[in-house]
Amino acid sequence: MSAWIYTLIPALAAVLGAAVAAVRQPSPSITSAVQHLAAGVLFAAVAGEILPDLKHQQSPIAVIVGGALGVALMLLIKRWGERAKGSSGLIVTVGIDILIDGLVLGIGFAAGAKQGLLLTGALTLEVLFLGLAVASELKQTSGSAVRVIGIVAGLALLLPLGALLGTPIGALPGPYLAGFFAFALVALLYLVTEELLVEAHTVPEQPWTTAMFFVGFLGMLVIEEIAT
Repeated sequence: MSAWIYTLIPALAAVLGAAVAAVRQPSPSITSAVQHLAAGVLFAAVAGEILPDLKHQQSPIAVIVGGALGVALMLLIKRWGERAKGSSGLIVTVGIDILIDGLVLGIGFAAGAKQGLLLTGALTLEVLFLGLAVASELKQTSGSAVRVIGIVAGLALLLPLGALLGTPIGALPGPYLAGFFAFALVALLYLVTEELLVEAHTVPEQPWTTAMFFVGFLGMLVIEEIAT
C-alpha cells in the first residue's frame, strides 16, 4: 500500500484535535501530557528505526550534507515562526511543518514497511497536538468552529503531498538515500526537542505528565520488539 494512504491516519488525527479544541479546549495538564507522550514516541522512532538505517549507510559526506540541510531548514522555519505575526503566519509555519512530516513519513516507508508504520503512529500523536494548538490559536481570531476545523483539514492535506514527494526516495542510490535519512533524523529530533518538549514545559511540571515521555518511549520500544 502506498505511503500516502497511511498519512490519512495522522491527517484525521489533526482534524480530530482541531474539532476537540474548537468545541472544548483541553486542560494545560492534558495538553502537556500528550506532548510528552508524542515526544517519547518520536524519540523512540528515531532511535529504533531511522538511526540504525542511517548507520548502515556508508556515505559520511551524504550524511553530513543531509543533516546540515535539515538543521538549516528547521532553523529557518523556527525563524519564520518567530517573525510571522497573526494567524496567517501561524498557518504558513504549521503548513511547512506538516509538509515535512509527510516527507519524513515517505522516507520512513522508503526504509521499510515496519519503519513507516511505526513512524505513522509516532507522527499521528505529533500532528494531533498540532491540530489542537492551531485550532486553539485560530479560535481566538475566528469565531466559527467550522472555519477553524476547515483550515486544519486543509493543512492536513499537506501530509499525503509530502509523502508522495518522499516515497520515490527509496529508489535513489545509496548516498542520496543516506542524505535523506540524515535529513529525516534531524527533522524528527527537532520536533522532539524544539517543539513538543518546549511547548510541554510552558505549564508547571507534574510527575505524571513528565512520566508520559517515558511511557511513549518504552511503549514504542515494546511495539518494535513485538513487530520484530
